[in-house]
Amino acid sequence: MPGFVLLVRPRGDGDDVPGVGFTVSKKVGNAVTRNRMKRRLRALARAALPESGITGADHVLIGRPGGNDIAFAELGEHLDSALKRAAKKLASALPARHPGLDPGSRSAKSGTPDQVRGDAGGQA
Repeated sequence: MPGFVLLVRPRGDGDDVPGVGFTVSKKVGNAVTRNRMKRRLRALARAALPESGITGADHVLIGRPGGNDIAFAELGEHLDSALKRAAKKLASALPARHPGLDPGSRSAKSGTPDQVRGDAGGQA
């Protein structure tokens, strides 16, 4: 089972700063376990999002049971892989929703952008 799930949704508000959020449910464990998972997810995001994050999009990392048992370096590799898959899906979904719109442009505000999901465990 993957250590986390990454959800990416473009905001379309013209701001190029990537947003980030974290959530870990009670299914993961007690408060100490959940807080440790959130600290690890924050550290992963702090390291990866400035270089690999999708500009103008919100990123949500959802902690999963067993995520604390996975080595931090391996979680980092999973996040990099999930960000690449999400960017690829987003790039292919944007022209289909908004023909003629440049994927780097954030000017389209009509319609609701697709939500892109990238699982961190190699599952598609």
